[in-house]
This record gives sequence, C-alpha cells and structure tokens, in this order.
Amino acid sequence: MALRCDLIIRDATLIDGTGGPRRTGDIGVKGDRIAAIGDLGGASADREVMAKGRVVAPGFIDAHTHDDRAVLCGPQCTTCKTSQGVTTVVVGCCGVSLSPARFKRMPPPPLDLIGAEGWWRFGDFGDYAEALRKQGSEVNTYALVGHQTMRVEAMDGDVSRPANDREIHHMHQRLKQALAEGASGFSTGLYYDPNKHATTEEVIAVAEALRTTGGLYSTHMRDEADRILASIEETMKIGKNAGVAVQISHHKCSLPENFGRSTQTLPLIAEYARTQEVAYDVYPYPAGSTVLMPDRLRDDVKVMITWSVPHPEMAGKYLHDIARGWNSDIKAAAERLTPAGQISFQMDEEDVRRIMAHPLSMIGSDGIPHDAHPHPRLWGTFPRVLGHYVRDVGLFSLETAVHKMTGRCAEAYGIVDRGTLVEGAYADLVLFDPATVIDAATFETPTLPSIGIEEVWANGVPTFRAGFGEQGGATGEKPGRLVTRHRA
Repeated sequence: MALRCDLIIRDATLIDGTGGPRRTGDIGVKGDRIAAIGDLGGASADREVMAKGRVVAPGFIDAHTHDDRAVLCGPQCTTCKTSQGVTTVVVGCCGVSLSPARFKRMPPPPLDLIGAEGWWRFGDFGDYAEALRKQGSEVNTYALVGHQTMRVEAMDGDVSRPANDREIHHMHQRLKQALAEGASGFSTGLYYDPNKHATTEEVIAVAEALRTTGGLYSTHMRDEADRILASIEETMKIGKNAGVAVQISHHKCSLPENFGRSTQTLPLIAEYARTQEVAYDVYPYPAGSTVLMPDRLRDDVKVMITWSVPHPEMAGKYLHDIARGWNSDIKAAAERLTPAGQISFQMDEEDVRRIMAHPLSMIGSDGIPHDAHPHPRLWGTFPRVLGHYVRDVGLFSLETAVHKMTGRCAEAYGIVDRGTLVEGAYADLVLFDPATVIDAATFETPTLPSIGIEEVWANGVPTFRAGFGEQGGATGEKPGRLVTRHRA
C-alpha cells in the first residue's frame, strides 16, 4: 500500500544536522513525526511542497535565549524566532528564569530583562509548565532554572552576601522540585549583582540537586574579561563536584585588553572536555547586550541604549551622545537612564570567528525580546551565520553551520528525537534558500526580519511561512511543547 502523509517536501537538498554531507531527496511527515526520507515518488500527501533544490534542515535550536516570557506572549514575541527557522528555544539562561518565584514587587536587575510587574506569578516551575501547556507556543521550550531568581526569593532580596546554610538548602530543594516538574537544568549569572556574592561552594551545593536527576549546569561565568581563565576553571570545578554536564553561555573575550585571548580559552576548554562533558554557545556579533550597569562602563567601549524606564526616548541612541547632550560624563548619564538596557561593543571579530568555528561551539542568539530597541541578534542570528559566515566569509561549511544549530545543540542539551533529519524524529523542519538567506536586522534597525527562510514547521505544524498573512509570516499555530532533557 502506498505511503500516505500529511506533508511531503519534494526535491530538497537535505542537510540532516549531523554534520554529514548533504543529499537530495524527499521528506514525508505524518502527524508530528518524520515518516519517511528518500525517494517518495510513490507516496502521496494532503499537502506537497516543491523545494526545487532549496535546503530542508532540522528546525534550529536556539541554545541561549531570554524567551521565558516571550513563549507565552504569542507571535508578536516569537516571530523574531520562527522567521529565522527556530523551532526550539532554551530559556532560563544566565541565572534568570521566570519561575520558580512569585514576587509582589519588581525584582532587581537583570531579572527585569524578562519580567515586568505582573509576570512574576509562577511560584513553582509546574505552574510555568502548565501555562505553556494551556496557552501553547509557536516554539518548543527547553527550560533551565535560574540561580538569581531563586536567590532573590530565598534571601528575600538581601543578596549582597553569601547565602547561609538555610537559604542554600531552600534553593537546593526548589531546584530539585523544578527538575521533577519538567525543568532540565540549573543556570547561574555570577557576573551580576544578585549572583556575584555567591561562593563557588554555594553554587556547588545548589547544583548537587542535578546529580540524581540528570540535569545540566549552565553559566554566564563570573568574568569574561581579565579573569576569564579562572572563571573557566571555576565553572569546570562546579560541574565536576556536582557530577554534571557543563554549558558555558555566550563564550567571549571581553574588553580591548583581552582581544585575542580565545587562543588561550579554547585550548583550556578543550582540555577539560577530555574528562568532562562541556559545551558552549556563541552569537555571531562582536557586541553584547544586557542591563545597563553604570559602575562597569568604560570610555573606550561604545554603548547603545536599548531601553530606559525614566527616558524611553533614548532607546537606540549611543550613551556618549546622550552624555554630551546632557553635558555630563557617561556614568552620570547612565545613572539618569537606569533602569535601562545596553548594547556594548566589547569584543573582537577575530575572537568571535575563532570561537564560533571551534568544534565545541553551538549557536545561540542571547536575544532580549522585550527591549524597545533590541540587539539585532534577536532577529538575525541564524540567517547571519548561514549567509554571512558560511556563504560570504567561508568560515565553515553549510553542513557544519546547520550541525551547530541543530544536532550539536540537541546532543549537548540531551534533547531526544530533535535536531536531526531521521525517520521517527519529531518534524521540526526549516526550508530555506542557501543562495539568499541573510540577516536584515542591524544595530540601527534591529527588528527587520531575515531573508531566505521560506517555511518553518514545529511538530509537523507550519509556524512561519514567508509572505503569509498580516503577522509577518506567522501562521498563528501554536504546536510548541515543553521539551525535557534526556535522563539516562
């Protein structure tokens, strides 16, 4: 009997996410799974798409996001991802997660990156998971639990000190409960004020909840500048003592005096990888973005304001220009702007390329979806890698790029049946034109959709189709699910 599918994509260039060579063929989808791959000339489907040599790849997995709130907001918050070919996002990064905590007042920065007043209502991770299930989302969600979130709760906001034994036990138990309710790991942001006073021993004690549950440890390290090597060593010590896999967030070498030090950091990480499970993500830009911290500003590092509560009109303007207009220095101007967000041009392009090209890397946007004037990585990360770094620069092959966005990420995060094109896997798919795919978002105009992504499916359901409808290509479908780490 001839195979009958819901969808067949015909005459596609198949890049399967493993890093292996491309091939030509058809791909059939039935329900939420890939039913068949190869020559499906004898099969039929309710809908057929003629790829005509364009690429079909596994849906991209965004290895690092702050989409905790965005996944509950609908297409106005998620089209920035689906329009890039993203079908799964990793949330709860940098120690910042929307659960498990219920705050009656706004928590301190950087927790305000993801939650305005009214959003801190998920007292348990199970509440957050249930909201995802009820509301649905355009993308799959893989969730980490943030140390900063739990710390503010456990210490009642008194975070400018090490936690005591009672508070550490509280966080440990909160993490353990969250993991039982569907969270997949634990993240820290040791660079930030609510987290920087945590000792290594505190982090290990909380992270030990991961040992029996198979969760992983993810971190925005304590320092990505002068003390970056020591921070890598601390990170690996935490992973070793907790007995868990480690994921280093947005690996970079910050500030001009550290340009070129990826020649030191990458061999160190690779050496640890000989005996410990470790990966890292990277975004394809020489500028980062976070909350504005006046005490950490420098005259030799250019800063753009992404949002400001007291001065929203300054979003998209450079801090030096704002300070000049106010007849002040940049620190005084920043203090007037806070609470606020920033883009900081603090990295070297050669380091970015070296870090991205390394075999341990995977791609993450680190986009902040609620900024008034976001970093262009929110809308452009994945097409930028495919277009600029593969086609224009020749940094690595298209197969390698797709692997870093799919199979490599699925492997590092323990995501089963996603990230590769194989019969029986979930039908998370992206159809794109390798000759035209490119980012359009810039630092000046950061919310322009990318070019060349033609259609995206999550769990077999189309979530984005170029030129579709009035929502910038969003189909309005919400097939996304909570994805959990495989626990052996």
